[in-house]
Amino acid sequence: METQELHRGRLIDHLQLVVKDLAASRAFYEAVFEVLKVPMGGSGEDYFWADELFVSTASSKAAQGQLTGRHHLAFQARDKAMVDAFYKAALAHGGRDNGAPGERPYHPGYYACFVLDPDGNNIEAVFHGDAQRSAPSVKITF
Repeated sequence: METQELHRGRLIDHLQLVVKDLAASRAFYEAVFEVLKVPMGGSGEDYFWADELFVSTASSKAAQGQLTGRHHLAFQARDKAMVDAFYKAALAHGGRDNGAPGERPYHPGYYACFVLDPDGNNIEAVFHGDAQRSAPSVKITF
């Protein structure tokens, strides 16, 4: 059996979005993940995934025939320039503006943008300002 490796954060194990148009969603997420330097993890006929995000069609086994509806996902950016590039890539690949890049009142240094993906999910890229991480991710090997 092939060894697999996952990288996970502390709070969220995974999120699943069930979408109407998998090709449109894949084009959108591939573009914004390229900007965020997050590699695609894998794909099949009715799904694709990257890190904690799993995206599928309603006909996939995992979806049980239902669209998920509108959600808010916030992706981490390494700096303000990455937030700006995320916004441009999202708009160029089927996203719609839901809040241009800029400082937000949530805490000092919170710099973010918001776009709606092809299914209307509110997708954010955020840079929290100068901070130090204890590790880039949690590595799980099985």
